[in-house]
Amino acid sequence: MAFTDLLDRLGGVGRFQLVYTGLLLLPCSLLACHNFLQNFTAAVPRHHCQGPANHTAAATNDSGAWLRAVVPLDHVGDPEPCRRFKEPQWALLSPNTSVRGAATEGCRDGWVYDRSVFPSTIVMEWDLVCEARPLRDLAQSIYMAGVLVGAIVFGGLADRLGRKGPLVWSYLQLAVSGAATAYFGSFGAYCVFRFLMGMTFSSIILNSLSLVVEWMPTRGRTVAGVLLGYSFTLGQLILAGVAYVIRPWRWLQFAVSVPFLIFFLYSWWLPESSRWLLLHGKSQLAVENLRKVVSSYIQSEIASVCPSNSVLDLFRTPAIRKITCCLMVVWFSNSLAYYGLAIDLQKFGLSVYLVQVLFGLIDIPAMLVATTTMIYVGRRATVASFLLLAGLMVIANMFVPEDMQALRMAQAALGKGCLASSFICVYLFTGELYPTEIRQMGMGFASVSARFGGLTAPLVTTLGEFSTILPPLGFGATSILASLAVCFLAETRNAPLVETIEAMERRVRQGLRKEDAEEKTEEISLQQLGASPLKETI
Repeated sequence: MAFTDLLDRLGGVGRFQLVYTGLLLLPCSLLACHNFLQNFTAAVPRHHCQGPANHTAAATNDSGAWLRAVVPLDHVGDPEPCRRFKEPQWALLSPNTSVRGAATEGCRDGWVYDRSVFPSTIVMEWDLVCEARPLRDLAQSIYMAGVLVGAIVFGGLADRLGRKGPLVWSYLQLAVSGAATAYFGSFGAYCVFRFLMGMTFSSIILNSLSLVVEWMPTRGRTVAGVLLGYSFTLGQLILAGVAYVIRPWRWLQFAVSVPFLIFFLYSWWLPESSRWLLLHGKSQLAVENLRKVVSSYIQSEIASVCPSNSVLDLFRTPAIRKITCCLMVVWFSNSLAYYGLAIDLQKFGLSVYLVQVLFGLIDIPAMLVATTTMIYVGRRATVASFLLLAGLMVIANMFVPEDMQALRMAQAALGKGCLASSFICVYLFTGELYPTEIRQMGMGFASVSARFGGLTAPLVTTLGEFSTILPPLGFGATSILASLAVCFLAETRNAPLVETIEAMERRVRQGLRKEDAEEKTEEISLQQLGASPLKETI
């Protein structure tokens, strides 16, 4: 296409692209912190019921003995987290003594928390345990709902207003709402501001990727897309380190939010996508951004452009409709399985800091493999293979005994690494499949499907209370289904970006005519081969 030729004339991947990509990917690394932040800010420490107030004096004599007399033990011999005896059972202080049928009640006077690892979390502050434990998952679902709404709102705005405007606003919104989350003292306010933070996730990821891809020549797009994945992995490692140093949840929330004020300030100097400017008739601004653009090239870009801003354009024509439907399945399934594995790290029974680091490190070799296969094999085979492998790993985990925690965690980490790699591949794949005219809208709509997957993940996890095989079966089956859906998409490796819907439909029609011509040629050749023996016989 003409714009790609212009980038090649300007030197291809040069200093501008490198600096531009770095400035856009740096915020994406810290953005990952917010996605997995509740692994630390909402960690559930060991806890048990507070003793009755009228027996507090006795508790000061011997706290260990007091706990044994007031709180029953669970099936593994630990203090029951949600029940206490109505009356202290002093007989239990004698060795080899048990009490049967003693009346119990809920924790009417609150809970005592183990603060040795986490000095404060939202669970401790608002007692989100026992009957209130679902509120902890609700807070994460509300954040994911914000991500969903953000994909809908900012996806459409980016095609109307440009990529830069919504991105700059999202930096500011995340910084302010993140700081407000740390400041206000009610659970309701926490959920509201987490929702606002979630809205910015889709805008930052999608607009950053679009700006990087639309400023890159063909040969640089793969590496740029993979770098986005590495920045997200780096963010998970940063989160583990920052959370280890900053333990109180409010200070941790504040620490990962304030840097977005810096991103907000320098983002004003980032240029808008010249592809978007050309498609909206702002050729003069595009010339200023490109610096060395020939006027005739610009006119060839504008000549056949008819900007479209309706979500119906994602379903109106056959080629775009096929892309949209397949990507909806892929994004939903990928997100469902990814967040199902990555959100609740305490289930592995190890230090949550260690598990966060291991889950982040596994992405590095997985993405190296993904980078290689995307460059030399193609996007379609890479995404399909990683989704299929992830689904098989998750389902295989169903057959590993509960006491083999190390093996279970290793398989889950490998599955998560495959899903993370397929996720970043499908981001790049989606950007290349849609034409510039509706690229941001298409990516936003596909991202909406992913956010529905993120919302559904906690609900699927709760099915484990009825049967332990249901969550891994659901996550694994959807991943395998997504790998099949990828097979219906076209390969985009080394293909130039398409600018308009009409150009996309024309390319598909030409491809179909080429296939028909090849089939007719093959049929004629077979007929000729079949006729030769008959002629010789006659």
